[in-house]
Amino acid sequence: MSEKDDKKEKVIHTRVSETMDQQLKDRAASLGVSVSNLVRNVLTNTFGLVEDIVNDSASLARSARGEPRPAAAAAPAPSGEDDTVVGWQVLVLNLNAICVRCNAILAKGGEAAMAISTSGAPRAREFICPTCLKELGDDKAPSDA
Repeated sequence: MSEKDDKKEKVIHTRVSETMDQQLKDRAASLGVSVSNLVRNVLTNTFGLVEDIVNDSASLARSARGEPRPAAAAAPAPSGEDDTVVGWQVLVLNLNAICVRCNAILAKGGEAAMAISTSGAPRAREFICPTCLKELGDDKAPSDA
């Protein structure tokens, strides 16, 4: 198969109201893209967005019911390797999340910290809220040795 065949795209026809047509044209013009590219980008991003919303909603529902976070949500350690949390990287969330220490709901756009493990990899979807992060820092006591 040639590179040209790989890039061959299908055309989808759909009917929209005049209002929707005008909204698409206006939005495309404001973004400096064609209506076709706008629609393609919306469709491409919508599938991931819907999946994130479904996953976030399920996590929020479990948290509201007081259920523990499923163990399968954390990334497994590579075979034979310890996966202890060695630190927390502060970040701005691009998705809703749940604090693994206090079950607080962490809103998209808010600050949180992601677990970094001894394997060197971030632990999938393991976050703590700023309050729990501060408490971790406050727990450090001077050595009595």
